Amino acid sequence: MSRLPRFEEHRFVGVRDTMRVYDCDDPAQFEELKARVEADDLVGRCMIQTFGPDTLDEARNRGFEPAA
Repeated sequence: MSRLPRFEEHRFVGVRDTMRVYDCDDPAQFEELKARVEADDLVGRCMIQTFGPDTLDEARNRGFEPAA
């Protein structure tokens, strides 16, 4: 189970510019998210969104769609 630094407690992490939510327990989705975070400085640009409760349903309630 991989997690982004500063977001170790969050399974579902959203990206605000695409309104996509990534499941960090899915290795393919985590690698895609990690590559975007590093390439586009998403943390520095405040483009990362976490959810409380940390569920896919909550992410959907906030307008995010699951990453494919």
